[in-house]
Amino acid sequence: MCGIVGYIGSRQAYGLLIKGLHRLEYRGYDSAGVALVNAQDELHVYKAKGKVADLETAASGKDCSGTVGIAHTRWATHGEPSVRNAHPQVSESGNIALVHNGIIENFIILREQLKRRGFHFKSDTDTEVLVQLIEYVQQQHHCNLEEAVRHALRKCIGAYAIAVIDKRDPNTIVAARKGSPLVIGVTKDNSEFFIASDATPIAEYTNEVVYIDDEQIAVCHPGEKLRIIDLHNKTVDVNIKQIDMDLDMLDRGGFPHFMLKEIFDQPRCLRDCMSGRLFDEDVILSAVRGNCARLLSATRFIIVACGTSWHAGLIGKQLLEHYCKIPVEVDYASEFRYRDPVIYPTDVVIAISQSGETADTLAAIKLAKECGACIFGIVNAVGSSIARETDTGIYIHVGPEIGVASTKAFTGQLTCLTLLTLALANAKGTLSHDEFTAMTKELKDIPCKIEQILKKNDEIKSLARVYTYASNFLYLGRGWNYPVALEGALKLKEISYIHAEGYPAAEMKHGPIALVDNMMPVLFIATHHNGYEKIISNMQEVKARGGRIIAVITEGDTEMAKIADETISVPQTLAPLAPLLSVIPLQLLAYHIAVEKGLNVDQPRNLAKSVTVE
Repeated sequence: MCGIVGYIGSRQAYGLLIKGLHRLEYRGYDSAGVALVNAQDELHVYKAKGKVADLETAASGKDCSGTVGIAHTRWATHGEPSVRNAHPQVSESGNIALVHNGIIENFIILREQLKRRGFHFKSDTDTEVLVQLIEYVQQQHHCNLEEAVRHALRKCIGAYAIAVIDKRDPNTIVAARKGSPLVIGVTKDNSEFFIASDATPIAEYTNEVVYIDDEQIAVCHPGEKLRIIDLHNKTVDVNIKQIDMDLDMLDRGGFPHFMLKEIFDQPRCLRDCMSGRLFDEDVILSAVRGNCARLLSATRFIIVACGTSWHAGLIGKQLLEHYCKIPVEVDYASEFRYRDPVIYPTDVVIAISQSGETADTLAAIKLAKECGACIFGIVNAVGSSIARETDTGIYIHVGPEIGVASTKAFTGQLTCLTLLTLALANAKGTLSHDEFTAMTKELKDIPCKIEQILKKNDEIKSLARVYTYASNFLYLGRGWNYPVALEGALKLKEISYIHAEGYPAAEMKHGPIALVDNMMPVLFIATHHNGYEKIISNMQEVKARGGRIIAVITEGDTEMAKIADETISVPQTLAPLAPLLSVIPLQLLAYHIAVEKGLNVDQPRNLAKSVTVE
């Protein structure tokens, strides 16, 4: 949930750290802080409530020199957002500073133990407990920072990614992780090291990174090779990976917000996702070809995901059942692991996650793995924890997604689920040649059709102005478009703070219709597919009760246009691909309503992009 950045080398660290925090600000923006050790071995810590820009103001005019430092942008878990709870947290002596992403579950017990030994606490955070514990271990064992961190972490229960500096040892940063992501950027001459929660702050400086695994500690010392040990002091091999990141995707590129840029990026992103995979007569996925027998022999698929990825999973269920004739269950990852699920070795568990670091999804696949299930990942972030934990999988290849509200990752996930379905159905023989080629042809055309919808941006912007008054919204869809209703409602509530709910249209009569009046906008995803006549009836029911209707319809549909107060048309496509088109107007509508309300759409309140705590 939080963002960690660290640097040690020959450059001045402050500018790199601040730039890195801006790149990670989507991970949390309740508060921010930086710690630096200068040439006189003095530790300077600057913190601010709010965003990274507030930290820059707080540090302005102060000593920000030093070639070693750590920084943090916070999404609060323990303690309210405030300067005293912001990271870095500092030990009682003022020698050690630490930044932390995660939750130390036994921090209350540890804090009471440390209090009895004379330690005092200024914050409400579990992080301060950890830095004080490291100092206590140092005092008791007369050991260096690396040893103190190792011994301290063995006493901790929970999840963490940390970076620690000690002004008495200014040539070292110690970093460690368990259950929260951490990446180390390395250079060929080992002259400098970059530490971050993900690769986005690192890619500008090096394309060589090391992904730290659970219960591992990395020791960064310029002039020496990166050294990694485990909690039992056993040396671990350093596995350097190459990253290839388009730095242009880390900037807004002339758009006012990342979210709008990422909405408009979708045609190109989906072409990238399909490139080298989708052909007229074939779908080539190495993940399927290398594991075909196990995937086809599965008695059941289980999709685990959270949030937007869960909505993609609901559509994936329909695709796989419809075309592959394989039973599919879709679970919230957060519920799956705690409900004592029945998992068999013949099951395939599909984990969907944009970041590849979603804590609940990661825990769910670890449980499934223990039961012998095959784990298939659909993730965006290359080298992420979920990607490393799975047996096989597909990268969605849509590039970094910075806006907290997911847009291009959702359509990328749907595209990958469609490709997976086509590859399996083709191998299984459950799809005729004509059906297969019709799907591949239509899927290839989807990016062009999204471009047509994006030309309606100004039209949707005007429509959004009409509905900024709303305090509630209802989204309704049937069949393939029901999960789109859920996703549209989520987008609206995430960034506009308007209460919105998505339902199957037929379920409206079982409760939600009680809410309908002339102040309740009801948005129907009503493209011309199965259930069309029934959704017309649902619209008439809303109309009879004074509800204001917005409808996403298929181009040329004059019947729907007569009933709805407002319509947004999308091009015709095959029913299973309709969600790839019908979701685009909902993304734009949510965006423009939020902008009209003067809200920060890229960093909505209380949310973080990567949910790395349970």
